[in-house]
Amino acid sequence: MGMSGGGSGSYQSEINVTPMVDIMLVLLIIFMVITPLIQSGVNVTLPKSNNPEEDPNIIKDSAIVVSIPDAGIYYVKKDPVYGTDKLVERIKRDFKNLKPSDPQVVYIRGSQNVPYGEIVKAVEAIRDAGIEQIGLVADKNKGQKSGS
Repeated sequence: MGMSGGGSGSYQSEINVTPMVDIMLVLLIIFMVITPLIQSGVNVTLPKSNNPEEDPNIIKDSAIVVSIPDAGIYYVKKDPVYGTDKLVERIKRDFKNLKPSDPQVVYIRGSQNVPYGEIVKAVEAIRDAGIEQIGLVADKNKGQKSGS
């Protein structure tokens, strides 16, 4: 493709885009594989549900997410918080920093092995901070058909 036929010895002035397309496809595949592996927040094994309602606001950077990976251990976003008193203070502070366009809700991501009482303590702490909208996060059961 670089030389024109006929033995004239002149160069062809067209750009060969095939190598660029190959590189772009490789980058696309890499990003498609890596993107699901990037997880925001604390690692928590979420309980399963047949029909969890998906809220797109939970993945926003401004979303306030309380993660409870184990009994008595709280994280707000990725920062550890020790005790429910500190949890109330942190949620109040983060809630004041929200813009009116940001979701005005606190999400709780409780692990499967966390006792129910710990989730209740977190809900009470969030209510003590003056927040009325609380979202509980669950994963969808794998292998379940939609609408059944």
